[in-house]
Amino acid sequence: MTAARPLRDRADACPGALQTHPAADGALARVRVPGGALTPAQLRVLSAAARELGDGALELTSRGNVQLRGLRSGSEAELGDRLAAIGLLPSATHETARNVLASVLSGRAGGLLDVRSWVPAFDAGLCSDPRLAALPGRFLAAFDDGRGDVAGLGADIGLLALDGRTVALLLAGTDTGVRTDPDDAVALALAATRAFLDVREQQGGTAWRVAELTGGPPRIAAALGAARSAPVAVPTAPAIGPAGVVPQDDGRTALVAVVPLGRLTAAQAELLAGTAVGDLQLTPWRSVVLPDLADAGAATDLARAGVVLDPGSAWLRVTACAGRPGCAKSLADVRADVVTAVARGSLPAQGARQHWVGCERRCGRPSGGVVDVVATGQGYRVTTGT
Repeated sequence: MTAARPLRDRADACPGALQTHPAADGALARVRVPGGALTPAQLRVLSAAARELGDGALELTSRGNVQLRGLRSGSEAELGDRLAAIGLLPSATHETARNVLASVLSGRAGGLLDVRSWVPAFDAGLCSDPRLAALPGRFLAAFDDGRGDVAGLGADIGLLALDGRTVALLLAGTDTGVRTDPDDAVALALAATRAFLDVREQQGGTAWRVAELTGGPPRIAAALGAARSAPVAVPTAPAIGPAGVVPQDDGRTALVAVVPLGRLTAAQAELLAGTAVGDLQLTPWRSVVLPDLADAGAATDLARAGVVLDPGSAWLRVTACAGRPGCAKSLADVRADVVTAVARGSLPAQGARQHWVGCERRCGRPSGGVVDVVATGQGYRVTTGT
């Protein structure tokens, strides 16, 4: 049976850095970070903004972006000025459309080729095209270097390296059979993005995602007019990401620090920025990668500060919605309850991958097999959801 497509009878209102979302604890701003790439200076500015304008913490999202919560009324302009000054807001008109994932540690450890240069090239091409400002805030691009970590996350437009010279175009997480070389991959991704808008307009202009279009992937692929090869199976995305010490191909070391529930305090952010020797990378698994370190000596200090470098930690398997006090609909202080359960070793379902939520909406639920832990007002109900 084919799942019913959602009814999109309103414009996508995904929050941005300038277009904030009202929440019970104040305004929420979402800052797009294409490819998750941040400089230490940018992370420090975000940390200061969270402390001075918001609730003192940064939230890492499943798209490698950053959220600030509890923003005081009227602070949007000041936040925008701070972000623009450090290059995190290159286009006020395109800011909510800049959702890009990239393989973790591409060009440093594993992978078939280095996709890091694709991210700024795609972002620049997107921001320079006025029409692409019309992209919905849910639209997502993912660039996978062949290791299969982000190709299976269901992005609207995807690039997957098949070898060092061949790149596949993915649409809605499936292979179209369209092929290109690494040098032309970004141009193909931009062309497919424009074709999405064309097909979307032909079908009423309401769809937020490629998968919501009728015959979306084949229609977009046909509009590109490219020759096709036999499609390949797209790798399934891993349920959890890397954590801990990762040896790089050049002999240096990367540390992957998982942030419990994705909530990074200003003090933790400043420690990560001070430890990094170059760009950091935010991941879809709410972790922060510090690459190119001489060794793993900083791991002890990072762990002491509350980020997780143990690949066996329960924090790699637990996510949660905002809960109280951030969400007025929540029936519980979900995050506090999760912290207590992890500390006591009392996670339900034998500690299986699980998502805790404050109501039946189950906001933020990750894809794949996951146990739902749903607040009822009289405790929690544990179910194996779909």
